[in-house]
Amino acid sequence: MTEKLDLEAIRREIDEADSNLINAFERRLQAVLRVAEYKKQNNLPVRDRARELKVIEKAQGKLCNKNYAPAVAGLMEEIMAIARKMEEQQISAEPVETVPLEVGCFGVEGSYSHKAMEEYFAGKNINRHYYSVFEDVVKAVKNGEIRYGVLPVENSSTGGITEVYDLVRRYDCHIAGEKCVKIEHNLMALPGAVLSGITEVYSHPQGFAQCKDFFAEYPQMKLIPYYSTSKSAEAVKESGSLHKAAVAGKQAAELYGLEILAANINYNGNNTTRFIIIANEAEHSADADKITLVIAVKHEPGSLYRVLGYFYHSGLNLTNLESRPIEGKSWEYFFHIDLVGNLADTNVQETVRMLKDNCAYFKILGNYRSDMGRER
Repeated sequence: MTEKLDLEAIRREIDEADSNLINAFERRLQAVLRVAEYKKQNNLPVRDRARELKVIEKAQGKLCNKNYAPAVAGLMEEIMAIARKMEEQQISAEPVETVPLEVGCFGVEGSYSHKAMEEYFAGKNINRHYYSVFEDVVKAVKNGEIRYGVLPVENSSTGGITEVYDLVRRYDCHIAGEKCVKIEHNLMALPGAVLSGITEVYSHPQGFAQCKDFFAEYPQMKLIPYYSTSKSAEAVKESGSLHKAAVAGKQAAELYGLEILAANINYNGNNTTRFIIIANEAEHSADADKITLVIAVKHEPGSLYRVLGYFYHSGLNLTNLESRPIEGKSWEYFFHIDLVGNLADTNVQETVRMLKDNCAYFKILGNYRSDMGRER
């Protein structure tokens, strides 16, 4: 004879189970937020698929009725998807700025570095600091004088700025972001100056390199390397000479009251400089899509070829590769690599594992959002 069921009694049993389930779920979510904070502090990816599979297997092992195993697997997948979303939100959440961010850049107001800083931190409450050499920016980040530093690292016309690559690695800094700025160099001088009367021109060496075709037509102009493009404009203003000019951006001409004698003199019409935002601590955001790392390969035939194969076989796109000499080791090099991806991606995690196991040196400098204007 079939036992007569009491629906209300069954529902009370379900309600009690739900109450226990919700209490356990709330405790789990609180633990998830602590995990998110740990991952943020240690620059770890949100998703760890190997860990998830172990969690599912452990949950299924607690079942008395193994027929429920598929249902438990589905339940745990849903729970962990919710947890991942919470972790991503926690990690990418912007801290409430009760005090201004201390931010510094190379050059002075009116420089392209200043422009990159203003555009990257637009809408933020920041205190601005200016430094005359690259290394001073890096040192200020390391000693806590500023939280973020802005440095040029690559130009679409002249390539990588090698000193910056070396400094970021040597001082163990991390890359938190990037900003690409279109560069339009102009020849500028005091009001009343004429192009034919210019005998001395000041600018940063990169500025001269990006305008070499223009200056080939004016051999009478002596090119004098200076701290930065904006400092060059300032120096011309202070000189009071109608025979001196500077190569700098339009913003520098406006700031120092100079007139543009020749506009957009860089030979590459798409001249762009990529600036990196450096920090002392690693940062991570769920929507990061670019990774910068440094490797050194074993000093043996085919070592670099094999290492580059890891990226190819994982379907990863390299966007930049720069080599820098290793001090004290003739003909051995560090390789600075930019690639598209997120450290939470399975193919990225596998590639990172292979690099750690097979490189003489390996370090992740940052996983951050690319400036889409350059990447796409």
